[in-house]
Amino acid sequence: MAPFATPSSDPPKHEMQYFPSITTALPSESTEFRRVLWTGLYSQLVLMTVPVGGDIGEEIHTVDQILTFTSGTGLAQVGGRDQDVKAGDMVIVPAGTRHQFLNKGPTPLILYTVYSPAEHKATTLHETKEEGDREEQEGIDEPPTWSRRSKKENEAEGLV
Repeated sequence: MAPFATPSSDPPKHEMQYFPSITTALPSESTEFRRVLWTGLYSQLVLMTVPVGGDIGEEIHTVDQILTFTSGTGLAQVGGRDQDVKAGDMVIVPAGTRHQFLNKGPTPLILYTVYSPAEHKATTLHETKEEGDREEQEGIDEPPTWSRRSKKENEAEGLV
């Protein structure tokens, strides 16, 4: 798998985004806690690596989130329910639902997640959870305004 390209801060172009072997080659390529791979008008693709003994942090988003696990084992805590997770599993977290994901295995827990709409800055790269938490608290890691506009607004702008 080739190194990840730096994503654009601009609204997406009308072209394919291709991520070869994203479900099979991530363990050897992913070391950062959070890396935005692509941000669209209505969704965002983010790669996450939770270190051994680590967690994502309990949170509630105002956006929907779909997580696909590609390596490791963990525990999903979503809406008061616990579920063991492993490579090949998917978990959906509806907007407004309290959730937490913990690494319970001997290797990193690696996943990619789709937020709809975007949850992070289009170029976000956090080496650690602490860096991500700090940037969120300081308002640095905010999604682009164009990723939170309505369909009607995007049509008026000529983006769709």
